[in-house]
Amino acid sequence: MADKKIILTPEARETLVKEYRDLIDVQRPDVIDKLALARSQGDLSENADYDAARDRQAQIESRISQIEQILNNAVTAEEASIGRDSKKIGIGDLVTFEEVATGETFTVRVVGQVGADPFAVPPSISNESPIGLALIGNEPGKTVWVESAERYEIRIVSASRK
Repeated sequence: MADKKIILTPEARETLVKEYRDLIDVQRPDVIDKLALARSQGDLSENADYDAARDRQAQIESRISQIEQILNNAVTAEEASIGRDSKKIGIGDLVTFEEVATGETFTVRVVGQVGADPFAVPPSISNESPIGLALIGNEPGKTVWVESAERYEIRIVSASRK
């Protein structure tokens, strides 16, 4: 992960920064207080509160490290799209496409590796997902193949920035 740049939308970066601040400013101090309280209860070998606090501390520290790695290796979608042909689909774009076989139409937002949310309205998909890979760099009107477990064809109907 250290060498690979991670593309983030401004919203994804903001979400990560907020989570990071919460972990550093709220959750880490809270777990430290819980550890101190559990230590004050005596024998640590049979202290379930101490074990739970240590487990939580490990989870928090792991997530802090993970977020730091992401942010240290991240570029914004705008930075990643410098020099990109304005007609071509890129990160942050809202794209409508039609599945050729069924005629079903879908609208998605293409985001970076972090920030994909299939339950959002419209759903946001990673640029590294099969559909994301098929869309990135192509233009509306083009028909492309989605390389997944079962390969299928989509026609790009429209694309817009934000």
